[in-house]
Amino acid sequence: MQLLPADLGPGARGGFTARAGGVSGGPYAGGTGGGLNLGLRVGDDPAAVLANRDRVAAALGAPVGWMDQVHGAAVRVLDGAPDPRSEGECDGLVALAGSAGPVAAGVLVADCVPVLLAAADGSAVAAVHVGRQGLVRGVLPAALDRLAELGVPPAGLHAAVGPSICGRCYEVPAALREEVAAQVPGTAATTAWGTPALDLPAGVLGQLAARGVTRVHHVQACTREDARFYSYRRAGEHGAGPTGRFAGVVRTAA
Repeated sequence: MQLLPADLGPGARGGFTARAGGVSGGPYAGGTGGGLNLGLRVGDDPAAVLANRDRVAAALGAPVGWMDQVHGAAVRVLDGAPDPRSEGECDGLVALAGSAGPVAAGVLVADCVPVLLAAADGSAVAAVHVGRQGLVRGVLPAALDRLAELGVPPAGLHAAVGPSICGRCYEVPAALREEVAAQVPGTAATTAWGTPALDLPAGVLGQLAARGVTRVHHVQACTREDARFYSYRRAGEHGAGPTGRFAGVVRTAA
């Protein structure tokens, strides 16, 4: 499997997976051999998904906590050993270093923006799922607030913003573009074919900057355009049926 590295400072380790390198078949393989679908709620064989999650944990060197993502603003803190299936409904997951060794948090996406956060020493990390609704509802500021409560202010964080659909490709109705842009400045965009669009990565980068996070690594790959990644919108446009989920994962220091 491939893990595209994310620059998260000297203490933490993390990155972003791709479609290839797993055991999923059918539409989740997508011409890559075995697919590394990590989503349990998209119709894939649960045994294959759990085997794929085991591969990610092995590559990262730490057990990974996963979320049941609901496009909200709830943030949870991992308590004890992660459950390989789910840590419950939330869109932000924080992991803290402890005596039992490193632990990791993961976020699942197929066009939404995966955001990884880490303290410089790797003592605290977070994975955040930022879709259109989560961006408006403030899940990223909520995660930053939770980390600050745990002793890691925004200025002390490293952030990595992963592959997602770009402003050239995320077509939306004009009214929706204006509604979101009024709440999250900088998100109004136009598609490559001239219709209204939203630029979710721009909104994420703006929220990070507004909160004082200055060390940001942006993996500028568009999931709709880049077949290395699962894309809900690309699959729908091509009648490919269900699509899987790739992930952003980040682990604490050893």
